[in-house]
Amino acid sequence: MNIPNILTSFRILMIPVFVLVFYLPVEWNYKGAAIIFAVAGWTDWFDGYIARRFNMTSPLGAFLDPVADKLMVVISIVLIVELYETPWVAVPALVIIGREITITALREWMAEYGKSANVKVSFIGKVKTLWQLGAIFFLILGGAQPSLVDVFGYPLFVILGYFSLYVSVALTLWSMYIYIKAAWPYLTSKEL
Repeated sequence: MNIPNILTSFRILMIPVFVLVFYLPVEWNYKGAAIIFAVAGWTDWFDGYIARRFNMTSPLGAFLDPVADKLMVVISIVLIVELYETPWVAVPALVIIGREITITALREWMAEYGKSANVKVSFIGKVKTLWQLGAIFFLILGGAQPSLVDVFGYPLFVILGYFSLYVSVALTLWSMYIYIKAAWPYLTSKEL
């Protein structure tokens, strides 16, 4: 267990704490959950930076990091769908979760044929993740009442959350297209 793996494990352990705080019957539950989510997001960036910078990559880290990311994103999106109870959040959530399942399956399939490098994480995928994390943070924080700042009758964090959510959905579809395009010759090959 090196430092990046400890940070990744910490992120996984934060998930039940995040859910518990989200449901606490207190006034600050959404603020607390948003802060926990932000800390988890920073540990994601930080563990990757340390692993690359100090050459601490490992097979365990390569497995745990995407698992931690997917768990945190999918669980938080489910909570946001419940919080907002609107198709304007549910439909983007379905797109994001559907893409995660599709690309995870595609990567697993490509790895079986030794072609996983063809569908490694792209720059667009990283930008998509950043927008996704921002959307989740703002939407959770936007559930806190009362709002500090309203814009056209809506809390500022909710507006930022919706905007970030729809940008992340566009990037989600774009990155999925890039991955499927890279894998398409192998998916349609009769030689594999």
